[in-house]
Amino acid sequence: MPLKRSWGHGQVLASLFLIGALFTTPPMSVQAASQTLVEDGTGGMTRAVNRMVGGIVSYARWPEAAPPGGRVMCVVGAPRLSDRMAPDLPGPGAVTVRRMTAATVTPECDILFLGRMPVADRRQLIAWVRGRPILTITDDDAACIYGAMFCLNNRAASLSFSVNLDAIGRGPLRIDPRVLRIGHGEGGAS
Repeated sequence: MPLKRSWGHGQVLASLFLIGALFTTPPMSVQAASQTLVEDGTGGMTRAVNRMVGGIVSYARWPEAAPPGGRVMCVVGAPRLSDRMAPDLPGPGAVTVRRMTAATVTPECDILFLGRMPVADRRQLIAWVRGRPILTITDDDAACIYGAMFCLNNRAASLSFSVNLDAIGRGPLRIDPRVLRIGHGEGGAS
């Protein structure tokens, strides 16, 4: 059962922006954090998703430096929470978004965002990612049971994410340990 804790919009964003160290992964666990959506208008969810995805990307450390054009996020399937993916990074850097099918995903993808898709395609992509420096995020598996590293969820005006430590531990990416404190209620935000 994932641990969940509600955090104010500012607390989660502040925690996302304070990330920087590396860690090794303990045994399988899923942890979660959330933020209340206080954005106005129809673009509120899109802005919140793009901020959260950008914050998650800032948690990750790839074994190689970012290419000159920035990281590439490949979107496969139909995202449930936002049709306009454009990660909002809290610091320097850029993310280029490309839409792909499960059959056209390539190693140039640094980030794989999995939307709604057939379970067989999802399983194939998660198996393909293992051992590769590719960050996986989904908005179609809130409980993180299909193997993505980060799983977004929207319930009752609250955008949340769960962390799948087993999936993180299977690859060469390093995720800052402070993301785990958000799920435990020990985040650095006040």
